[in-house]
Amino acid sequence: MEMTTPTLPIDIQIGIDEDKRRAIAAGLSNFLADSYTLYLKTHNFHWNVTGPMFVTLHTMFEEQYTDLATAVDEIAERIRALGFMAPGSFKKFAELSSIEEAGEVPDANEMIRQLVVGQEAVVRTARAVLPIAGDANDEPTVDLLTQRMHVHEKNAWMLRSLLA
Repeated sequence: MEMTTPTLPIDIQIGIDEDKRRAIAAGLSNFLADSYTLYLKTHNFHWNVTGPMFVTLHTMFEEQYTDLATAVDEIAERIRALGFMAPGSFKKFAELSSIEEAGEVPDANEMIRQLVVGQEAVVRTARAVLPIAGDANDEPTVDLLTQRMHVHEKNAWMLRSLLA
């Protein structure tokens, strides 16, 4: 994704040069797209889950999409703090995301399986951005990515345990 820098009244002087900030923001844009796509998928499954695990899954999915709603805002705001525009359309998210959208509404076990795959995809995307942010000494981004990886790895584990 080409990262555009908005016209600012003052240069950004946070100790990270523009090229490094641009690379971090591009990686965070992929991370944002994956996170938002997973949010939509999780919310969809929350609305449409049926079966004997309905209450458990309905509640779990709500907790996960609520967390993701907060996370996407934090990720987008980090992109903006680095001086770049955050992607914010379905079209752009579809271009940037590594997560496939759900076509038809699957059964509960397939929902769980797809969400495990999605949670793990978000972790991989975060992990890919982490060394870029680390090399630039961008501790706020490293912290954000580390915290999100912890959440998504735990969610994937909890979801996987439902399939055992």
